[in-house]
Amino acid sequence: MPARGASAGASGSGAAGRFLTMLAAERGAALNTLAAYRRDLDAAADEIGDLVAADGAALAGLGEAWSDVSPATLARRCSALRQFYGFLVDEGLREDDPSPSLPRPVTRRPLPRLLSHEEVERFLARAEEEAAAERPEAVRLLALLELLYGSGLRASELVSLPVTAVPRDAPFLHVTGKGGQQRMVPVSTRARAVLSRWLAVRQGGSRHLFPSRGESGHLTRVRLFQLLRELAGRAGLDPQRVSPHVLRHAFATHLLEGGADLRVLQTLLGHADIATTQIYTHVDSARLVALVNARHPLAKRS
Repeated sequence: MPARGASAGASGSGAAGRFLTMLAAERGAALNTLAAYRRDLDAAADEIGDLVAADGAALAGLGEAWSDVSPATLARRCSALRQFYGFLVDEGLREDDPSPSLPRPVTRRPLPRLLSHEEVERFLARAEEEAAAERPEAVRLLALLELLYGSGLRASELVSLPVTAVPRDAPFLHVTGKGGQQRMVPVSTRARAVLSRWLAVRQGGSRHLFPSRGESGHLTRVRLFQLLRELAGRAGLDPQRVSPHVLRHAFATHLLEGGADLRVLQTLLGHADIATTQIYTHVDSARLVALVNARHPLAKRS
């Protein structure tokens, strides 16, 4: 087995570099994602040395070597290694795949925090009340809220929207998501109306739809987070339960409750893997039971 700590033969090798290049070119992996994969490969190489030459016994020992990390971290590292060895086999750099020997930690993905329909209505009502006087800051906040809940945008996608993303005729936004992947996101009639109000009071010539004070950049995610929590407090909601991501979860959950198809929801959210979208099905158990009772052939038999 290669010497422990010989990390120069791992993520610094040509094989790891080619693997990361493949992730960027074929899967559109973002820079942060590529950096995370490199760290995971480095962590493995620190323990077993040259990853290309490592055998199953070496990989099996990683469970004990990484006994001090969380199950989620262990699962992520093992996932990176499985993909790496699959790449090596595909590229003919190895004849065998030793990754089945990797530990398989059992992890539970945390369920998303949710807001009820009534809480979202109260949130929106407060934002609409404050925007009634057409103050730019209040209209901007209402527009941000409408796009988070009405279109399910990620915070980073929302704050970085250029003015050109707003449609002139078609009811869609052109959004650049993770890994530079582009998608078209429907915009509701009420969200389009609020966007028109915002464009009417928006000052300056920034190319960003939601510019920062200096107008050289755009509103930050941190500031968006702060604005929403402040609004939550004024709306009588617990600020600790509110964030841009919670509103994205509410969009997905409430759409699924309304009968949206899971594949459609995956497209709207910009998820690369439908397994990510499936976490929302837990909230819809009552509707699924009703569907089985109504549509299953045995339901028609007395």
